[in-house]
Amino acid sequence: MPADTASSSPLSPLRHPSFRLIWTATLVANLGSLIQGVGAAWKMAELSPSASMVALVQASTTLPIMVLAVAAGAIADNFDRRRVMLVAQAFMFIISAALAVAAWMDLLGPWTLLCFTFLLGLGAALHLPSWQASMRDLVPREDLPAAITLNSMSFNLMRSVGPALGGLIVASMGAAVAFGLNAISYLAVIYALYHWQSPIEERSLPAEKLGRAIFSGLRYVSLSPNLSRVMLRAFVFGIAAVAVMALLPLVARDQVDGGAITFGTMLGLFGFGAIFGAFFSGLLRRKVSIETIVAGGFLSFALGSVALSMAHSVLTAVPGLMICGAAWVLTLSNFNVSTQLATPRWVVGRALAIYQTMAFGGMALGAWAWGFVADHVSIQAALIGSAVLLVLGAALGIIRPMPDLNDVNLDPANRFNTPALRLDLKANSGPIMVMIDWDIPAEHTNAFLRLMSELRAIRRRDGARQWALLRDLEKPDIWVESYHVATWTEYLRHNQRRTATDALNFDQMLALHRGPDRPQVHRMIERQTVPLTDDLPLLPKDDPQIP
Repeated sequence: MPADTASSSPLSPLRHPSFRLIWTATLVANLGSLIQGVGAAWKMAELSPSASMVALVQASTTLPIMVLAVAAGAIADNFDRRRVMLVAQAFMFIISAALAVAAWMDLLGPWTLLCFTFLLGLGAALHLPSWQASMRDLVPREDLPAAITLNSMSFNLMRSVGPALGGLIVASMGAAVAFGLNAISYLAVIYALYHWQSPIEERSLPAEKLGRAIFSGLRYVSLSPNLSRVMLRAFVFGIAAVAVMALLPLVARDQVDGGAITFGTMLGLFGFGAIFGAFFSGLLRRKVSIETIVAGGFLSFALGSVALSMAHSVLTAVPGLMICGAAWVLTLSNFNVSTQLATPRWVVGRALAIYQTMAFGGMALGAWAWGFVADHVSIQAALIGSAVLLVLGAALGIIRPMPDLNDVNLDPANRFNTPALRLDLKANSGPIMVMIDWDIPAEHTNAFLRLMSELRAIRRRDGARQWALLRDLEKPDIWVESYHVATWTEYLRHNQRRTATDALNFDQMLALHRGPDRPQVHRMIERQTVPLTDDLPLLPKDDPQIP
């Protein structure tokens, strides 16, 4: 998005009533989840002396997001997102209430606690893609980066006070009260979602089946160079940066020699840093490139990790925690912004889900790995090791930089008109074969092939299979592009997915096409009239042509 169209104020999305209502409710829910997080982490530190078990509390929350996010993204793209979020919030309310009761009755063990946090992670996995994809329903495009940053700020605003409050609650009233408060906090989001009049998206085609929708999302991301770069960097950042969050209970307990209140205070310092990062995010996006921000985030987090590894009191930990907090929100919010701006509407939920799978999958893997290092070497070694990986992640931008999306317009092109057919096709009729005749003068061959390579990627991202380009042997200026789609519905869906930026490629190809008319398009349905066994002539068994 061009800098001059971006929102100048980081608070500008709050002028939209629906966003303001849900964002305020999310503040309450974030406060509850942070109090719950402190309670779960400190409860595990009490139940088990193992650093790996403490780190697994973080992993058990992020692992479900890694495993189920893609399916949740497909659900977000094909169903009413408001209803999906209501179901997810109700589920997490029930699990949190059950966790509070189990803690109150002293029924929690290390693995029981991990099961409850895993179930809460399942609810988050279902909720997150729908919530993040709903940003486009809540704010206009120019406010989208600021809205995403405000989402991060809402969590970190509560992180500045929530963990300290959580530590105080756990120390004075016990983990059961912390879990109960988290359950109550979900009611705020349920109330806001219930009163939000979300826009009804008109669909001319039926929703994709879940399996096909998941495959379509994976195919689109894998064939999009811009998204692939974002996913790779998010995965590396997740593995490395999670060391601070996963090991912070141990830093508070063993390195700083503190208790639950100390742990909460340290999380609060991380949150304060994140708030500063959120406020400066918009300014930085207007001044420097996304790659500069992301590389700076990697390097800053590495510096903060090293500083934290050398801290032996809360006071000496302040610089490291503040730097890590600012770098955390700057880097992750820009990953999110890049994912949304690099993805068309029809697949944005799945793209965000895959991004979350990569980021949170990296965090789940990193939480286990750094816990293992802390167990077998030391906490300091784990933090310094993560800093080294962060430096390598910054260097990765030299060969795989973040995409520049200023001139990308992924709104639907809306150029396709459904052809009038003389055959009575049903929605699932197929397979459909499409052939397009291009008449290209010899002097334009190289330019045509370059543009056709781009078109091939576009066709395949949007659902084409068995794509091929053929050249007529007798009329070498005639090129035939061919591809298949599974059904007539999939053919219509394939054409509706074309974006305004994709259409520019097609316009350039039309400029090379000779003649006043557009290229001839042949749409054909395959019919198997001869059994496959009759395709070859019958030959005797001893014939040498039979392998």
